[in-house]
Amino acid sequence: MVSVLISVDRTFHINDPANQEDKRKPEAGLTDHPHSAMTEEFQGANFSHTKFTFVGFPEISKYRRLLFLPFFLSYLVILIGNSLILFVIKNTKSLHNPMYILVSALALVDIAVPTAIIPAMLLSFLFDLNEITLVGCLMQMFFIHFLSSVESTILLAMALDRLVAICNPLRYTAIMNTSTFLKLLLFTLIRSGIIMSTLVGLASPLSFCGSNIIHHCYCDHMALVSLACNSTARNSAMGVAVIVCFVGIDISVIFLSYVKILYVVLRAAAGEQRSKALNTCGTHLIVMMCFYFVGSVTFLSRNLSIPIPVDVNTFLGITYIVFPACINPIIYGVRTKEIRNALLKMFKTRVNVVTIKVTTVKW
Repeated sequence: MVSVLISVDRTFHINDPANQEDKRKPEAGLTDHPHSAMTEEFQGANFSHTKFTFVGFPEISKYRRLLFLPFFLSYLVILIGNSLILFVIKNTKSLHNPMYILVSALALVDIAVPTAIIPAMLLSFLFDLNEITLVGCLMQMFFIHFLSSVESTILLAMALDRLVAICNPLRYTAIMNTSTFLKLLLFTLIRSGIIMSTLVGLASPLSFCGSNIIHHCYCDHMALVSLACNSTARNSAMGVAVIVCFVGIDISVIFLSYVKILYVVLRAAAGEQRSKALNTCGTHLIVMMCFYFVGSVTFLSRNLSIPIPVDVNTFLGITYIVFPACINPIIYGVRTKEIRNALLKMFKTRVNVVTIKVTTVKW
C-alpha cells in the first residue's frame, strides 16, 4: 500500500505546474519528500513483521470449509486410536516391557504433534482465524520439529529393540534395561534439543520486511524463512543438516536393522512364518518411508527449489504428520498380537460385567 501511495504522489507533483522546480531538480525534490523518507524507513533493516497470516490451500480457497470434515475426522481417529493404545498398555501388566514402553511413547508423540497443528487449522477453515505472531510461530516451529525428531528417535529405538530381541534374545533383558532407556532419553533430548534450538535460533533474528503471508497451515521452517529479506544461506544449510542427521542416519540404521531381522527370521522360519515376517517388516518400513520421505520433500522443497505446487506442498506437509499418527495405532497396536489379545480380553470382561448386571436386574 505504501508503494502505491508513493507512486500516486509522484504523479501528482509531475503534473502540477507549481512544482516545475522539483522537475528540474528531481534529486532535491525526492530527498525532501516525506513519503520517500517513509519508504526508506519501511525498507530499512529496522522494519520487520511481527504477525503472519497462514494461507493454506490457496488454489481451493473457495472450498476451505469443506476441508474441515476430513481433518476433523482424522484428528478424532488420532486421538481415539492412540489413547486406546495407551489405555491398553497402561492397564495390562504383561505389556510393561521395553517394546511397549516405546509404543506408548510413540502414541504420546502422535497425539502431541497433530494437536499443535490441527485444532488451529480447523478454526482457520471455519472462521478464517489465520494470524499468528512471530514468537508464536517460532514456538510452534520448535515444538513441531522437536517432537518430529523425537518420533524419529523412537522409531530408531524400536527397530534396534526388535533387532536385539530377535538376533540376540538371551541378552535382551541385560541390554534393554533402565540404564539403556535413560541413555536413550538423554540422547534424544540432547540431539533433538540442540539441533532444533539452533534451527529456530537462526530463524528468530531474521527480518521480514516483505510479505507476511505463509503459504502453509502451520509454521514450517522454510515456509517462514523463505519470507526473510536478509540472507538465509545458514538457515538453508541447517535445514539440510537436519535432514542428514535425522533421515540420513536414522533411516539407514532402521533399514539395516530390518534387513538383519528379515535375514535371521527367514533362515529359521517356515513358509507361513516367513510370509508373516515379510508382511510385518514390510508394513513397518512403508509407514516409516512415508514419514521420512514425505517429511524430507516438504522440508527441502524450498531449499532445493523443487517446483511443487503450493497446495500439494501444504498437503504433503500435513500428511507426513497426520498419516503416521492415524496408522501407527493399527501397525503397532491392533496388528500386534499381545496388544490385540489384551484389547479383546478387556472388551470381553466389560461385556461380561454388563451382562451380569442386566441379569441381576431381571431377577
